[in-house]
Amino acid sequence: MNVEQSIGKFERFVSYALMIMMGIVILLALLDVGWLIMMDIVTPPILILDTNELLDLFGMFLLVLIGLELLETIYSFHEKRVIRAEIILVVALIALARKIIILDETKLSSLTFLDIGILMFALAGAYFLLKLAGERFQAKNFITANPPNEPKIK
Repeated sequence: MNVEQSIGKFERFVSYALMIMMGIVILLALLDVGWLIMMDIVTPPILILDTNELLDLFGMFLLVLIGLELLETIYSFHEKRVIRAEIILVVALIALARKIIILDETKLSSLTFLDIGILMFALAGAYFLLKLAGERFQAKNFITANPPNEPKIK
């Protein structure tokens, strides 16, 4: 067995271990969300959630989504040995959206909100440009790989 095969086996082992651990973390986070919902529902006033409870729930929901996206990143690396930039940008966008939802606006300056807005705009722009470049690349490859049928000249 050569070094490349050893490294490949090690990478597979690590990616399997990471996927299993990430699955456990996601499951625990999901159980935590369920527990939080149950506790918020049964505490007086029953079936009524205040704003802070809703924001906590939304933050937890987004945390579970971040975990799922990270799991997809690990799976993508395991299958194709490629880390897809799209997934990383989506994780960053979700994480920033979560941060915005759970922010305490009374403790932050307006300059911080401007910074967060610029960061969100930059991430969204990067995602848009990446998707646009991918679509153009696929369209170009489709055109060159499958040229249209030309009329036959007699």
